[in-house]
Amino acid sequence: MQKITPFQWYDGKAEEAANYYTSLFKNSKVTSVNPMMTTFELNGLQFVGLNGGPHFTFTNSISLFVTCNSHDEIANLWKSLSEGGTPLMELGAYPWSEQYGWINDRYGLSWQLFFGDKDQQITPSFLFANQQFGKGENAINLYSELFPPSEMLNLVRFGEAFPGLEHHIQFSEFLLAGQSFMLMESHVPHEFDFNEAFSFFITCADQNEVDYYWDKLIANGGQESKCGWLKDPYGVSWQVVPTLLMQLMGDPDREKAQRVMEAMLKMTKINCQTLQDAYDGK
Repeated sequence: MQKITPFQWYDGKAEEAANYYTSLFKNSKVTSVNPMMTTFELNGLQFVGLNGGPHFTFTNSISLFVTCNSHDEIANLWKSLSEGGTPLMELGAYPWSEQYGWINDRYGLSWQLFFGDKDQQITPSFLFANQQFGKGENAINLYSELFPPSEMLNLVRFGEAFPGLEHHIQFSEFLLAGQSFMLMESHVPHEFDFNEAFSFFITCADQNEVDYYWDKLIANGGQESKCGWLKDPYGVSWQVVPTLLMQLMGDPDREKAQRVMEAMLKMTKINCQTLQDAYDGK
């Protein structure tokens, strides 16, 4: 089971977005649909789309970085994502890639397309900017401690060509729980920061795991929220959720499932025993 699942907030269009994305990428499919959320896979990477209303919208602080080894594949993806989308960096040749582009699609979700030596790969990418600039390496160290097996695959600093920024991260790629992630830093002011529109769902086996991830992620400046949500010290949103919650809420006895839902809505950190008691009618 995928340990860390990208979780996306939509204004009533989760199923529509999932159908759109799965039409663009190979080895992709919609796996479940209900009025609240849609689960889907893009080239094997699992996602969840939530019909959460208009409260949060995507920003460029988290994008999906798509590596392809086919120019035609990138061109076709760019053409599709451009329909109703907004280019940030036009598709073309850059010093770091002979074909690259950055675009926000029709739903506002941010994509980077990159020609490289890998077959199609989709990787969540963090942009640490504004107050988070310079904290990227600390974040990687925290995440790597939390999600073994972890490994730094590539780390490029700005270096001497950028006086004052030499030790900051220009680009990095690393593994968390065996999954690929990227992180960049930008010293240029931006009008956006991390928010709940793009969070990461941690699947926990039991209460001990819930407590572990929760306590580690809110330490040193993190912020608790409701229903298993929190923000880590860098403002990135996470959901720390036991498998028990999904099992009980998926029960065909809707009265039991509703009791579980009502109990969960009163929680900050998820408590497994309280969920079980609600399910049992205690």
